[in-house]
Amino acid sequence: MKPLSLLLTIALYQLNLLAQKDTSVKSQIPFEGMDQTWQNGNDRRDSAVLTGKYVTGIIMIDVNYTNSFNNPIDHTVVGSTALARNNELEVSCAALGGEFNYLGARGRIVTQFGTRSTVVPRNDYSVYRGQYDLANVYRYLSEAYGGYHFNVMHGINVDAGMFMSYLGLNSYYQVENWEYQASFTSDNTPWFFNGIRVQLFPTKHLKIEPWIINGWQSYGMFNEMPGIGGNITWCPNENIKLLTNNYYGADAAGLPGRHRFHSDNSFLGKYYSNKKSKGVSQMAFSLTVDIGYEKGSGVNGFRSDAVNGPEQNFVSAMFYNRIWFNKNKFAWTIGGGMMSNPGRYLVLYPTGQASPLPNPANPTVPAGAFPFSANPGDQFKGWDCSTNFEWMPNQSITFRIEYVHRESSVPYFAGPGGVTSPTGYTTTPLPFGWAPDLVKSEDRIIFAMLFRL
Repeated sequence: MKPLSLLLTIALYQLNLLAQKDTSVKSQIPFEGMDQTWQNGNDRRDSAVLTGKYVTGIIMIDVNYTNSFNNPIDHTVVGSTALARNNELEVSCAALGGEFNYLGARGRIVTQFGTRSTVVPRNDYSVYRGQYDLANVYRYLSEAYGGYHFNVMHGINVDAGMFMSYLGLNSYYQVENWEYQASFTSDNTPWFFNGIRVQLFPTKHLKIEPWIINGWQSYGMFNEMPGIGGNITWCPNENIKLLTNNYYGADAAGLPGRHRFHSDNSFLGKYYSNKKSKGVSQMAFSLTVDIGYEKGSGVNGFRSDAVNGPEQNFVSAMFYNRIWFNKNKFAWTIGGGMMSNPGRYLVLYPTGQASPLPNPANPTVPAGAFPFSANPGDQFKGWDCSTNFEWMPNQSITFRIEYVHRESSVPYFAGPGGVTSPTGYTTTPLPFGWAPDLVKSEDRIIFAMLFRL
């Protein structure tokens, strides 16, 4: 027998022995017996399909078609992490992965392909610090962590790697959200963190989760200080969910004296349930309120003065109400929100020639020829509203049609002239006098197909 074949045989034999001796850690399951499928930002399935003894498979496909009534010539969507291209069928995310558990060891890895692998990391300045091109190293991973489960209380998990953020309530995965185009509160706060988290479940109804992370949705670290924060989630019963997320860090590139604090708080309530009804089967709402600021190195939180600089803060809120029909096969959602962000430190920067982000070929200069200003004191206010209708023939597929209106206090959204060039193509030289066509409002309709197995 060849050495490689012998080693493979021995390895398979050892795995078989381990399987026969399996004493997987068992503990009381947090939130066990509570129906959480109705919650905004949560898995709506009552059980996973691809479930094995040690591995649970994950497959998600997110496809959309959106039409902006501004009809930009270059088809570019501005100010969204859910959408990238107008008037085109777009694969926003194709995710493959799994959850792994054995004798307390645990891990989760989910890949992401599609436009989100470019849209979401685009505002991360940390990748320009040092070498190794972190933007491309990590962009095709949405989650990747390993850890260990301790069978204490209702469980303690210690994980390290890349994991989802709870800030802004919405899930990173659209199939878990009530709306497709997230309100400003969710779209301008982090989707992921890179670091270490500890999940403690003191009781069946409570989770306490501290973090030590590289920074605010950043692959690397902006300065020398890691970001710190945490989540507390309390579900006194299956009809109520309260959560708070709080963060502190130094996330202005090259400005270690500028610190950011952010507090994100949500309340979800289900106020009617009759899942067997062919009429109204469920009704619920979600409310999220965020407040935060940056202070130091020329900015001053909630007050402007001549010594410390202009105010730089973030105040936002969003509210959604959802009604399910016909045994939860259909649903109607309506809601919206607002945001005020002086200094624009959390505003999603416009793309194309309006982008103020560094040019990958020369990080010392902006990528766009006419960058959107994000200086201390620059004002930005926005509000949005949306409504959608869904058909969910089973727990693995959702068809959604959504209407969205968004407005801003300054020109921000892509107008008819687009943000790329007079022709809409990146290969067209920019003539004298041309500038990105940014406008203060947009209306759009979105068609989406969301698959999960």
